[in-house]
Amino acid sequence: ESNNDKTPLLFSFQAYILYYAQEKYFNHVKQLADLELKKHPYDAVLLFFQAFGTLLIGRIQEAIGLLENAKKRHSDISLCCLLALIYAQKRCESIDISAVSELENKLKETRKTAGINALYYAGMFLWLMGKNEKAKEYVDRMLKMSNGSREGLVLKGWVYVTSDKQHAVKKSIKYLEEGVQDTTDIFGMMGKAKYFMTQQNYSGALEVANQIIVLFPDFVQALILKMRLLLAKQDWEQSIDVLKEFMGSLEKKEPQNAKFHLQKTLVISRLCGKNQEILQQVYEFIECSCSQLISSDACFANELGYQLILQGKWRDASMWYRKAMEKDENSVDALTGIIWCQVLEGKLEEAEHQLEFLKEVQKSIGKSAVLVYLQAVIASRKNENEQALHFSALQGLPLSMEYYEKLNPMFLIEIVKEYLFFCPKQPRSPGQILSPLLKQADIILNPVVKAAPGMMEPLYLMAQVKYLSGELENAQGTLQRCLELDPTSADVHLLMAQIYLSQGNFKECAHSLESGVSHNFQVRDYPLYHFIKARALNKAGDFLEAIKILKMILSLPQMRKVGSKKAHGSSIVTNERVPIYLELVEALRLNGELHEATKVMQDAINEFSGTPEEIHFTIANVDLALSKGEVEIALSMLRNITPNQACYTEAKEKMAQIYLQLRKDKRLYIGCYCELCEKLPSPHTSLLLGDAYMNIQEPEKALEVYEAAQRKNPLDAALARKIGQAYVKTHQYNNVLKKRIFFPLRLNHKNISSVLLCQTTGPSSPTPVSDSAKVYKNNKREDMLETLNKAFDVQQRILKRIPLEQPELIPSQKQVATGICAQFAEHHFADKNYEVAEKYYKAALFYTPTDSKIILDLAQLYLAQGKIELCEHECALLLQDDKSSESATMMMADLTFRKQNYEEAINLYRNVLDKAPDNFSVMERLIDLLRRSGNLSEATSFFEVAKKYSTRITLEPGYNYCQGLYCWHMGQPNQALKYLNKARKDSDWGQKAINNMIQICLNPDNEILGGELFENLSEEASVLKEKKESEQHGVRTAEKLLKEFYPHSQEGKNRVKMLQNYCLMATKDKVNVEKALDAFVEMAQNDVRKSTHSFLSFSC
Repeated sequence: ESNNDKTPLLFSFQAYILYYAQEKYFNHVKQLADLELKKHPYDAVLLFFQAFGTLLIGRIQEAIGLLENAKKRHSDISLCCLLALIYAQKRCESIDISAVSELENKLKETRKTAGINALYYAGMFLWLMGKNEKAKEYVDRMLKMSNGSREGLVLKGWVYVTSDKQHAVKKSIKYLEEGVQDTTDIFGMMGKAKYFMTQQNYSGALEVANQIIVLFPDFVQALILKMRLLLAKQDWEQSIDVLKEFMGSLEKKEPQNAKFHLQKTLVISRLCGKNQEILQQVYEFIECSCSQLISSDACFANELGYQLILQGKWRDASMWYRKAMEKDENSVDALTGIIWCQVLEGKLEEAEHQLEFLKEVQKSIGKSAVLVYLQAVIASRKNENEQALHFSALQGLPLSMEYYEKLNPMFLIEIVKEYLFFCPKQPRSPGQILSPLLKQADIILNPVVKAAPGMMEPLYLMAQVKYLSGELENAQGTLQRCLELDPTSADVHLLMAQIYLSQGNFKECAHSLESGVSHNFQVRDYPLYHFIKARALNKAGDFLEAIKILKMILSLPQMRKVGSKKAHGSSIVTNERVPIYLELVEALRLNGELHEATKVMQDAINEFSGTPEEIHFTIANVDLALSKGEVEIALSMLRNITPNQACYTEAKEKMAQIYLQLRKDKRLYIGCYCELCEKLPSPHTSLLLGDAYMNIQEPEKALEVYEAAQRKNPLDAALARKIGQAYVKTHQYNNVLKKRIFFPLRLNHKNISSVLLCQTTGPSSPTPVSDSAKVYKNNKREDMLETLNKAFDVQQRILKRIPLEQPELIPSQKQVATGICAQFAEHHFADKNYEVAEKYYKAALFYTPTDSKIILDLAQLYLAQGKIELCEHECALLLQDDKSSESATMMMADLTFRKQNYEEAINLYRNVLDKAPDNFSVMERLIDLLRRSGNLSEATSFFEVAKKYSTRITLEPGYNYCQGLYCWHMGQPNQALKYLNKARKDSDWGQKAINNMIQICLNPDNEILGGELFENLSEEASVLKEKKESEQHGVRTAEKLLKEFYPHSQEGKNRVKMLQNYCLMATKDKVNVEKALDAFVEMAQNDVRKSTHSFLSFSC
């Protein structure tokens, strides 16, 4: 029969064959061609596909004969037959060079006169053989001759969609759309589905698959495609329906082909995410297929055993593996399955015995990832040290795709779970070395997540790995994908809450917990849910509620101490109990219940004595000792911790803080970090030493440490930023700009989250624009605005690109944009350009509408403008979201006081102090409010509460400052000076204390200046003389104190000038008083708004 008057792919069976050929089902291609040739024995295209299938299954001589026969049938296939014959001759054991040469010459001649169909089939053959570029040449020539043949366009689309070049893949849809149009070309439609899958557009691919199933219900590959897509989307209900339809189709089309059934169902069980209903369907189908065989292979029994392991039916699985051993006593898969079942049942000794035998067998069969995994699991279940797991697993799973490409996703997930069991339980700190186990887990999960992006479990584990690696934003992005797949997942909501807790975002943490409960009430049955909630409450200052929850967790049946430590589950419980005990001790300590905290601590030490967890309680005991004022005992405990113990770094940090804050010894403080660097040299400890130098105002030495660390790790972003901060601290602005010490930024969004952009003004390395802006802020304000403008322009471009490239980083990049707008606003606010500042604050809120700092800054701007109602509105918004917001509460209290609503203002401050009795900033403002409302005596109750909160509170500078303020307003100047003197040397409270001490010295009785005019003129001369000497002594003391005043702002300088003139006025010398008045007049004229005190003094 001639097909000259017909297009090449008119018949659907040819489309079927071509699709199976590109899927490399070569045997199936031959079977289909044989079947159709019985109906159409002279069809040249079918003859070619029969020969093609025969060739590709390795029957070369038979294929050469078939190709020679097909070549004579029709000119349409002569070109592709010649290409296939050349390929076949070159695959022969002894290559006939003359025959190859003759064929190549014939090919050149035939190509010159080839028609449209001949070029089409030649291009098709080259494409099927992976020669995409050559195939494209033939197809392009065919399209030119045919004026855009639909079949040619479809084939060109397939050539592009299977290309390894991304730009070619993106072009493919154009040709496929043009080729298919309104036709029912099955090959073109499958090409469109393939394109959508490469672009991860699963909805688009599913729509095409549904169209094919409706048009061609017997086309099994469309059912397979649909099922894979539904599995990827985890649409279990539809997956099961399609699975039943697919299995029915297999039974109908291939009723006696059990091996084919097994082959087609393997991928389903591996990608269904352990969905029990799907696994049961697959198991029953394979079992039914197996029962029809007279003598089944061991592979059927092995697969049935594995299916039952996935269902958690270990004993039944073991039975099938033993049947497999009966059929093939050398089956390594069967023996491995038996060992696996024994491990899962807790029969570790039997498993270990079998494993020894299998290791001997392994020497002859080579490495087995499953075998190494089982060795590692047995080692971990027997509580051998984690190094055994670490090295055996790493050696058994080298970093090569080839080694574990045949492992199924569920097996890889089990490996990752074992790794995570031995990983750190808290996120990595900046500069800290990443655990090798986390690196390995990431490497194993990456191909799984890419191959099956709709599987929930590997995505969740990837988020967990990112979280523990310190990549919190990436972890959040991955968890968002998990929530899209399954919003009811308790584990996902809990991990999201943990991330927010690590970021200090208690509001979002609570929201995640509530969201988890709203989607799945069983979340409340998880001890972790209550623990996260307790930690959040503890950090927010609600200690009583936190204590209540933590005690409840420890009383849960699953959290009680388990006698045996051999089972895997009990060791997990142990690990969960440790942080709960530690959190409870901390909550009790912060709540002032030191006796109860000591009791709980002792119980924990007794329980965990002799375990690796004991060291954590030693560290916690240090805080308890410090709360009791037992500083030497605390130091003694810390000195006993050695470098080979897990918490050595934490111990040294605590020791350093004791030396700095309690002993005021900077030398010993730095000595701790130097010793830490000596004993545990690493980038992390170098960063800690540099930070320590910065804390004691020695940035030059910090620079030396940072730069030495940078030479070893030049691409560390955190280190580069710290160097820049140190340069700014030492006023070396030119070094920041000239040396361009910040790391070069490749414009990928991973680095953009830590540095905004790079500004290149020369051939040297770039400098981050946002950091340059901060440098210019201290140097050239015009340059700062220009730099910020550049930063904002680039950030706008980043925000446009990132939704397509890395959507998980959108929140962090919006935060960067907010930061730039905030810097603009702060600059204009400082210049009193309030309207422009307001515009930028509102722009910042456009990117992050709930940013409490921006809302607070905007409220302060409104307050400066006198827009009281707008200020009150912003404060109300803040307090609505975060009732514990100290700054918003203080501002709202001030506004309330201005309205003369004293009781409400005082209550606002009381609420903050109830939760944090050691918040001395709030206590200071409350004392001032109580004084103005005439209720100053009520302040004593707050001092009493603070003393109960901590026995060391009386040593705190903030506490002494507030006591001094109270005594001064109560008319007890000597007592006030005594308290204020204790706060005089503190960096936070010292300047305020000195200011008040000067005022007390100049006016101890808080009298009205000039009030001596109304004194009793008959007062004795001796009394007046004594009073005058006292006043002169006060002036001299005030002048001495003034020398300790080191202002850091213009307002501070004005304050010093004001106090100097107070001293002049206090001398009551006419010349000095006139000099002081002149100074006050000058200050008032310079800036009326900043000199309220000047007017008051001048009026006197």
